[in-house]
Amino acid sequence: MKYVFIFLAIILSGSAMSQTIIHRDKEIDQMVKEVNKDTLTKYIDKLVSFGTRNTLSTQSNNARGIGAARNWVLQKFNEYSKQSNNKLSAYIDTVTYPADGKRVDRKIILGNVVAILKGTDTSDKRIFVISGHLDGMRTNVMDSVADAPGANDDASGCAAVLECARIMSKHQFPATIVFVTVSGEEQGLLGANFMAEKAKKENWQIEAVLNNDIMGSNNSNETNIIDNTRLRVFSEGLSVNDTGKVAMNIRNLGLENDGNARQLARYIKEVGERYVENLEIVMVYRNDRFLRGGDHTPYVQRGFAAVRFTEMNENYYHQHQDVRVENNIQYGDLPEFMDFEYLRKNTAVNLANLAKAPSKPEEVKVEVKKLSNSTSLQWKAPKTGKTKGYYVLIRETTSAVWQKKFFTENTEIKLPFSKDNYFFAVQSITESGNESLPVVPLPAR
Repeated sequence: MKYVFIFLAIILSGSAMSQTIIHRDKEIDQMVKEVNKDTLTKYIDKLVSFGTRNTLSTQSNNARGIGAARNWVLQKFNEYSKQSNNKLSAYIDTVTYPADGKRVDRKIILGNVVAILKGTDTSDKRIFVISGHLDGMRTNVMDSVADAPGANDDASGCAAVLECARIMSKHQFPATIVFVTVSGEEQGLLGANFMAEKAKKENWQIEAVLNNDIMGSNNSNETNIIDNTRLRVFSEGLSVNDTGKVAMNIRNLGLENDGNARQLARYIKEVGERYVENLEIVMVYRNDRFLRGGDHTPYVQRGFAAVRFTEMNENYYHQHQDVRVENNIQYGDLPEFMDFEYLRKNTAVNLANLAKAPSKPEEVKVEVKKLSNSTSLQWKAPKTGKTKGYYVLIRETTSAVWQKKFFTENTEIKLPFSKDNYFFAVQSITESGNESLPVVPLPAR
């Protein structure tokens, strides 16, 4: 068998260095350039103008409260639908949520604003979700009347969702993209739980969820760090669904750092740094901040690959705070404390090439019949998408990211690297150079 060994030299030369650019798809590159900080500013200002977006706030006022905010987001999605020749469809997905004796003291209509950009390949059932939460809170999460601007938490994430919908709806993708601003995050991830449970029951083939939450401020209180060059991506290592034989297999193969969410985070780091200049993606090996949670968690709990994007340094003077001046410190989540150039870069990370990529290679296996200092891999072509070949990835067991890539047009390869010392994975590649998510091989039995 003739093997192809083209070494593409993707080696990290230091923890602060991003990976070497392999290829920039011209269409994605142009979409990244279209992300506009002035447009993002207008989204934020409008969302703040609703006074409060607390989930328990009024739904009957046309200018104030969560109901007015939902209707405005739907209006924006419908505007983008027109520019897309109606390829984008939008609606408010509602459910009656009863008082729960916790953070909901009365029956409410819970509503997520959803826009769906249907994929062009009818055989491609993959779905990619870009999410932010529409609701906000004051110091007291039950205060549904007084002002709670919520500029950064999480109008920033909603602005990212809207901007991605505006830009991506003008393009075509083989897979389906869902843009959503959920409600009830501050009340206990209610809207995300509603959507994730629906996805599970209806067998949505969600391949990735990108949750944008608190991503527009460049500075921290106490430490006074100012930095708009790094974005955190949080991902879990092991799924709660990894039990029994699956958990045993993970332990035997040493794959504790290769769960679906962690693999997605690794991919985002490589591709995000490839397209967005002056931004380092910092992978954090936690599902979320210490003892905290976000809207990606309900998807993770149901077995979907989901990660969270959050600014590098949070400022707690401007998060979950009543607007006030105290000891000469201005408190409150106000737009004046945001960095819209930073938000522009963080928004652009969502435009990575997953939806343009082919589906993942099938049945990726590693040969284990005999002891060897080389590694033989084999796989089958992906179910959807036209491929020009495959990347075989390797990294040392202590490396956070893939370090080397080899290209082959075949569906098998033999590499002079020991499986004792390296992890391996395989990606499908389109003619335009877009890569699928990597698949870690299992032993060929």
